[in-house]
Order: sequence, then C-alpha cells, then structure tokens
Amino acid sequence: MALKIGLEIHGYLTTKEKLFCSCKNTHKLKEVKPNTNICPICTGQPGSKPMLPNAEAIKKLIQIALMLNCKINMDPKLLIWWRKHYSWPDLPKGYQNTISGSYAIHVGEKGKFLDIGIREVHLEEDPAAWNPETGTIDYNRSGAPLVEIVTEPDFKSSEQVEIWLKQLLLTLSYIKALDANAGIKADVNVSLGGERIEMKNINSIQEIVKAIEYESERQKKEPAKSKETRRWTGKDTIKMREKESQADYRFIKDPDLPVIKITKSEVQDITKNLPESPMQKLEKIIKRHKISKYDADVLTQNLEIVELFEEVAKEIPIKLAVPWVTVELMGMLNYNKKTLADVNINPDHFIDLLKLIERKKITELKAKDILRSWKEKSMPVKADKFETISDSKEIQDIVDKVIKNNQKAVSDYKAGNQKTLNFLIGQVMKLSEKRADYLTAKKLLEKSIK
Repeated sequence: MALKIGLEIHGYLTTKEKLFCSCKNTHKLKEVKPNTNICPICTGQPGSKPMLPNAEAIKKLIQIALMLNCKINMDPKLLIWWRKHYSWPDLPKGYQNTISGSYAIHVGEKGKFLDIGIREVHLEEDPAAWNPETGTIDYNRSGAPLVEIVTEPDFKSSEQVEIWLKQLLLTLSYIKALDANAGIKADVNVSLGGERIEMKNINSIQEIVKAIEYESERQKKEPAKSKETRRWTGKDTIKMREKESQADYRFIKDPDLPVIKITKSEVQDITKNLPESPMQKLEKIIKRHKISKYDADVLTQNLEIVELFEEVAKEIPIKLAVPWVTVELMGMLNYNKKTLADVNINPDHFIDLLKLIERKKITELKAKDILRSWKEKSMPVKADKFETISDSKEIQDIVDKVIKNNQKAVSDYKAGNQKTLNFLIGQVMKLSEKRADYLTAKKLLEKSIK
C-alpha cells in the first residue's frame, strides 16, 4: 500500500495591518494584552462593514504563488471573495472570508516546488483564538491575513515532508512573506490505501513529522473506511468528526467585498523584483566561487547574508571572505541573538576591514574586536588607530613586562607546562590591545624565557 501525504499550510503574512481593517497585524501575542488590538470590524460587531482588502497582503500572496511556480489568475470576474460558514466560538461573524471554496478560482494554482505539486495558493482571514478549557476568546489575531498553500498528495514519507517544509520556509524568507514570529500551522492529510484522514492545525515541522509517522502506523492496523478529521495530541490522534465536504460550509459570494483585480503589468513587475531562490543561489555561488557545499549551505540560509557575501567576494579573496562571513560575522549575530536584517552593516565597511587583515595592517584578533562592536551598526575602520605592531623592539618591551608580572607562569613553562605559553601570549595581546603581531610575540616570548 502506497503512502500518500498532502499538506494544507497556513502562514501569517507580514503586513502592517489586518486584512479588512486598520488594526495592527502582530503575532507577538504574549506581548499584547488580550482583546486590545481589535475594532468593530475584526470582532464582527452588528452593522460593521469591512474596509477594502489589504493591498499589501494581495501582493505578498502573488509573490508566494510566483516563488512556487504557480499560474496567476487575473480575470476579475473570477477572483471573488467567499463566505465560508461554520459554527465555532472563534468566528465572530459566523463565517470566514476566503478566496477558496466550492466554486472559487484561486489567485495562484497548478504550481510545483521541489517536485511537489501545488494545487492552489489562496488568501483568507484568521479566526480568533478560543481557549476551550476556559471558554475565553482573544480577538487580537481575528482578521489577520493568512496564506494557505495546498499541495497535491505527492509526498511519500515524513522525511520528505520535513525536508520540503524547511526548504519552503527558507525560500519564502527570501521575500519576507511570512511572519517568523508566528510560525506555520498545517492540516495534514494521510492515506494508506484507504480513505483520507485529515489532522488539523499542527503547529511545527517537528510535530507534523511525528503526526505523520503515528498516523501511517495507525492506518496499517486500522485502514480508514471513511474520511475523518482527527486531532493530533502530541502522542496520538483522536477522532473529532467525519470530514466535512465543501457543501457543508455553504459558500456564498460576499456582497460587501469587491472582486480582486490583478493586472498583467502588476504581475510582471512583481516577477521582475523577485530574488533568486535559495537553490539558485546555492548552485550559483558553488559554481562561481568554487566553495564547498557546506559553506554554500550556510551562506544561503539567509538572503541578507548571501547578498553581503556576494558583495564582499567581488573584492576579497574567497579564502578570507568565507570564514569571516560564515564564522565571524554569523557568530557575532548569533551571540547577540540578531539577524543581519537587525544590524546595519555597510558592505564597504566590512570589505575595508578584511582588506586591512589581508594587508596585515591590523591583527585578526583586533579585527574580531572591531566586528563585535558592530552589533548595532558598522563604522568606518581607521587603520592608524588599530594598526598592527610589527616592530620587534616595541613587542620586546611588552614581552619583558609580561615576564616580569607573571613569574609563576614563566616558571611553569620552564618546568614543561607548554599550555602556559598561550596564557603569556594572551597577556602580550592584552597589553598591546590585540595589536601585536602574533608570530613575532610568540617567537620573542620563547626566546626570552629559555
């Protein structure tokens, strides 16, 4: 029996406002008090009418569809907002506005991403957050713009799903389409020869993988005889209800919302400004710069990082550029829990810093200090202020002070403890503010304490 897996992936779009009102679109819910980021529209108050759909959300939707190689539908007679009816406490209007349903034509369809078919890409509003244990409802996210990406049932294993989802999120990060703070959630459809079983609202890649593995094993023992919707508990799946059909949602056109108008010139303009995908970047930099796949993988995990690298590589030898981007720069960012998008680093400043290292104008230790000081923004590097001390006499003076002030370490070294030499060299670097030439300092220390 062949395992078939399909995904319905939901992600929050990075827009400033919600889909049909001017409330702030934020998903850092722990930082916002419940029911404070709301208005009559997103709470479904009687008599309230939606504003025009968020143009930024529609543009993001088109970008996503294009990155997934979808056909973009542009007929304004067909791109209609529908009301999807269901009765849950988190849905204040009693229906959800969506560009999907029994008769809907989607903005993007018939795509393909990493050999997996993309059935449709559409836009809808998020419901509120209902806590079934307390009965409370938080409307802060109600009306937030959601993209839904529906795949064909082309996946054959949980491992394939995991790899594919990671590449999908990486690719969409290049267009800054999805809110990284909110993550994704997915409905997962699994079939092992019988009827399709849907698992609702699984909210991480790790949990999606675990749910698929559990459900496929369960279906080996209990073949599915009817379509079901099940809930993933973190350990197993529990039946919620028989799977609804499209008719159960009673889709009708929304008379309060205009059709979506997408022009050919708009699509062409968005297409022209799309970045290369991570896979394209990976192939290009391996071929162009002759670097390892490992280093290329590290570089292409972030668009800003790989674009900075490409600028630096125009003027700096690859053997110097790669470690200073992949190790030193990324280490500084990770230590400060930031991405390059959070830090204003001028590529010219970074290039100048590496040129000073290349010409031995400053030591690598001093360069690392300078780089660490750029945790907010970069600054021009004044070489004369940080210039390497190469003069043997000047370094000898520093060595003599270190020997005088660290007699115990000197004695330990003479007794055969080689590790104390590193300590003494560290003291030389400290006194010289990391400007002393390392090899000269080491040579003079060894000579002076024999």
